[in-house]
Amino acid sequence: MVTLPIDLSVFRRLALCCVLAFVYLGNAFPAASASLRSAVILEIDGAIGPASATYIRDGLRHARDEKAVLVILEMDTPGGLDTSMREIIRDILAMPIPVVAYVHPSGARAASAGTYILYASHVAAMTPGTNLGAATPIQVGAAPAVPDEAGEKGEAAAPRDAGEQKAVNDAVAYIRALAELRGRNADWAEKAVRESASLSAKAALENGVVEFVAKDMTSLLAQIDGTRIVMAGREHRLDTRDLALTKVEPGWLTRILATITNPNVALILMMIGVYGLLFEFMNPGSFVPGTVGAISLLTGLYALAVLPVDIVGVTLILLGIGLMIGEAFAPSFGILGMGGLAAFILGSAILIDTDVPAFQIDWSVIAALALFSVGLLVVIARLGLRSHRGRVETGMQDMIGARGEILDWAAGKGHVFVRSERWNARGPQSLRRGEAIVVDGISGLTLEVSSAKTSETQANGGEDG
Repeated sequence: MVTLPIDLSVFRRLALCCVLAFVYLGNAFPAASASLRSAVILEIDGAIGPASATYIRDGLRHARDEKAVLVILEMDTPGGLDTSMREIIRDILAMPIPVVAYVHPSGARAASAGTYILYASHVAAMTPGTNLGAATPIQVGAAPAVPDEAGEKGEAAAPRDAGEQKAVNDAVAYIRALAELRGRNADWAEKAVRESASLSAKAALENGVVEFVAKDMTSLLAQIDGTRIVMAGREHRLDTRDLALTKVEPGWLTRILATITNPNVALILMMIGVYGLLFEFMNPGSFVPGTVGAISLLTGLYALAVLPVDIVGVTLILLGIGLMIGEAFAPSFGILGMGGLAAFILGSAILIDTDVPAFQIDWSVIAALALFSVGLLVVIARLGLRSHRGRVETGMQDMIGARGEILDWAAGKGHVFVRSERWNARGPQSLRRGEAIVVDGISGLTLEVSSAKTSETQANGGEDG
């Protein structure tokens, strides 16, 4: 057996290379993993409504599915509907991922419902030149405060009744609970509700309403890095270094929902639906008005179902349409038509039960629909009058004045041929077979006839006279 010499230095070099390779790969994989860490940006721009709640819910679900480490809620909103705001807050509170509310860009605001959402978020931040507050749920606190003799700011108007007081107290309890949950200024939060108080970004930072003031997204991520928050009962440290930012845009379904839940669009769709079905009932078999009307009516009713609708307003609108249609079919010298128009305008004005301006029906839309309804009423009335004055084209009355020929005649009665039909007839005894006749009347199934020549002579004589 031959023994080969072994160089141990070769094995030492090989072992050293393996160790260096493992060290390199160990450092490389965490870097690669860190590069995959992302933050999802969701944007609320405008009034908060059903579409906003759907968009935020879908965006938060996307952040969970993508295992994002942070969600940034970029806000610029004047407020919105209470129901939609509470849906968004429930979704934020249930998130296992930190949510940062960021009032951005400069000039933006987080008023009313936006203030509640900011208080519900794990971290609150603002851009210089922004403001928040004015969180009163109804108009009771919207009146300007009255200064006292010392020049200090007075208190806002008190609620006018028990219902408003109840709504204010509920809103105060809600926002105080959010403030206590996140460790923010609860006293100022109550003031924002009771007195419609507002703060600038700098003042909000000084009063403990927000934690950071950042000029842009880069500055925000740098400032919140290392911040400790409480999430799901446990302390969590934010690590925002080298995060990849991903903005989630609203999907096409959310965009459609945003369009149809505009109260003006919803009212127009409902009117198209009602008139489309009306035209279909007046002209059965045309299909197009009925199909378009049914789709529009169902879409409009769905939109109204997710909006705060006053049932009295809906009833008045339907009553107004019914009265205007009744005027067309049963003329009442304008009483039904004017009453229907008044009911329609009043119902449209009180249809949406909220004081949020973005969800109020525009008066120009109400006026346009009212004028359209009046115009349609006039057209139907004119067609009805024209039809009433015109010559009867169907039924037994249509036989009056028809011409025919005698088939057989004896003793003032016989049979005549009129409009391709054989009829029993009676008339002057002087009539003869084959003579042209004119129908003067009808009794049961027997025609009253006279000679066509006699009728022409009488007509000519009357004209000469």
